[in-house]
This record gives sequence, structure tokens and C-alpha cells, in this order.
Amino acid sequence: MILAAGRGERMRPLTDTTPKPLLSVRGKPLIDWHVEALARGGFTSLVINTAWLGPQIEAHFSRPSDPQPNAHLREALSISYSHEGNDFGGALETAGGIARALPLLGDVFWVLAGDVFVPGFAFSQAAVDRFSASGKLAHLWLVPNPPHNPAGDFGLSAGGLALNLAAGANAPRLTFSTIALYRRTLFDTLPFGNPQGAKAPLAPLLRRAMDNGQVSAELYRGAWTDVGTPARLSELNETSL
Repeated sequence: MILAAGRGERMRPLTDTTPKPLLSVRGKPLIDWHVEALARGGFTSLVINTAWLGPQIEAHFSRPSDPQPNAHLREALSISYSHEGNDFGGALETAGGIARALPLLGDVFWVLAGDVFVPGFAFSQAAVDRFSASGKLAHLWLVPNPPHNPAGDFGLSAGGLALNLAAGANAPRLTFSTIALYRRTLFDTLPFGNPQGAKAPLAPLLRRAMDNGQVSAELYRGAWTDVGTPARLSELNETSL
């Protein structure tokens, strides 16, 4: 599942007319970097949630792609949509959006945000198999803290568990990359399919599961950017891989 429902307030005015996942990084929409990476790993059945300017995202994948080296990857895709904007008038936050899409997802599934740039990440079946066998409710990829999030989000134990550490704790915290594997049961506290369109954040579910030792994690040291401001987008487009 690719999360693509947000308004992108900090990216205005760029996002006044273009949804953030369709902003171009190095000649390619952000979301295309994701779908091509997923397809290379063999994950071609995708779910995308939308709200702000959602029809543009569906139109982007419904029209034939321009001739390019990776066009064959897009041709292999099967994409379903969870149109939160059409159904409820706006985005449902991360957990609410995932819960809404659960009928379209399997027992174990990838989730990542459509507005991060992580060109070297490899989505692998081996990672899915390890997570499935672990019995955990979630597996997160954490990254070194960027300048805009110096305090980080979660801790990481020597044994590979994500830790619910308070801000200012006497232990380092890392930043959540938004890339994760989840088990459907993590969202059991929300109505299946979220028929009422309840808004729900993800962090409380993860923190509760961490307190029960049910979230594993690992550190990803490859290139990663939260494309959250025009300045970060400009910086990416001024540098090469």
C-alpha cells in the first residue's frame, strides 16, 4: 500500500494543483520510484489511497506510460484505489486509511508513504517471509535522524526490537522511514474496512505493540529523504544519485 492521501500543506504552492506523490524528482514522479521498486521485488498488486487531488493519481496510472526504460514495470501493475476523499471528504490519517483499505490487502503487506524518496530500497520476498515467520505485528525500517527530526521517533534494541522511548530518553531514537511490513491484526482495534471513515493515527497502535514486544525493526542507511518542503525537493533535483 502506498499512502498518497495527504494535502501536502508544507509543499504549497506546488501541491495546490499537483498531489505531492506526483511531484517530479530527477525526472520521475515520486510515486513512480516506489511502484517500480515494488515491481522489481515482485510486488505488483498495489493499493493506493487518495484524497487531495486523487483523480490525478488514478489518471496517472490509467494512461499509457511514455516510452522509458522501466515502462515494462508499470505494465505489470494491478492497482486498486481507496478514495478517501470521494468516500469521506478527506484523508483518514495513516491508521484510518490503512484500516479502510484492509479488504484490499492480505494478511501481511508493505506500506510506505508516497512522499518519501528512497531510490535504493529493495522490497524483497525474503523480508516478507522473515516477517511472516516472526509472529510480530509490524517490522519497521528506521533511518538516521535528518536535520528536520533530530529527536527521532523510536528506539532500536540490540535484538532488533523497535522501542517506544519517550522524547528525551537516555537512549538514542531513530526516524521512522514510513517503510514497514504490517500484519492485519495490528489494526484489530479499528472496524474492519473502517466503514464510518474514522480518522486514526498510526503511532498509538505502533507504540502499544512496541510495549508488548510485537514490533521489530532494522536500520536502513541508504539514501532517504522526506520530501516535505519545496527546499528539500529542490535539493534532490540539484543532486544526482
